[in-house]
Amino acid sequence: MAKPVRWQLWYTLLAFLYMYLPITVLAVFSFNASSSSSRWEGFSFQWYAKLWQSDALFVALRNSLTVAVTAVAVAAVLGTLIAVGLARYQFPGRSLYRGVTYLPVIIPDIAIAVATLVFFGAIALPLSLGTIVLAHIVFCLAYISVVVSSRLAGLDPRLEEAALDLGATPVVAFIQVLLPQLIPGILSGCLLAFVLSMDDFVIAYFTSGVGATTLPVAIFSRIRTGVTPELNALSVLLIGLSGTIALVAEFIRSRDRA
Repeated sequence: MAKPVRWQLWYTLLAFLYMYLPITVLAVFSFNASSSSSRWEGFSFQWYAKLWQSDALFVALRNSLTVAVTAVAVAAVLGTLIAVGLARYQFPGRSLYRGVTYLPVIIPDIAIAVATLVFFGAIALPLSLGTIVLAHIVFCLAYISVVVSSRLAGLDPRLEEAALDLGATPVVAFIQVLLPQLIPGILSGCLLAFVLSMDDFVIAYFTSGVGATTLPVAIFSRIRTGVTPELNALSVLLIGLSGTIALVAEFIRSRDRA
């Protein structure tokens, strides 16, 4: 006798439908032959072809990639050192420093954006692509340190102690013993921070200067006049990129658990 379908299954299906139905509609209309975003008139790749001819969007994409790669690279080094320092060393105010490190994860983006803009104005630093990088390092640093800290919590500190007992210096023990074990966590944190940096609009909008437009800001400036199939195509490509990065991060995590 077949078992009755439980209500949890229908709830799960309904939840997935609620989450992914708008994305499905977006993907379908990105192949619409019509320039209308609400009327289907046939299948076409013309908007994807037109997207590759948009120099302004490619410049914005290049700026976003520059900001994300630079911010993640700097945050990976600093975030790892912060996580190791908070996990392995005792010093006055350690709990306070830990809480302050995680604040950018909790504070709303608009508050970080305004605070960063005021700070740049106070030190008379002109807004440019560099100021966006500096602002993005702040929240990338927090996310990477959180992920690395969770990885550190599952490691055995006796391995480092054994290396020190065998004559290794703290630096050698960190590089040869601890760092290889942290690589999966660092990579996962970097992938998460990269996606968040590429997706950020609020902080980039407040800290960007003339000619330093990132992709989310460029999309926002265009969408104010209406959603076009060209932007639908761009959104589908960005969703595909984010999904691929998420799958890679999950693969790294699953291999680390195994």
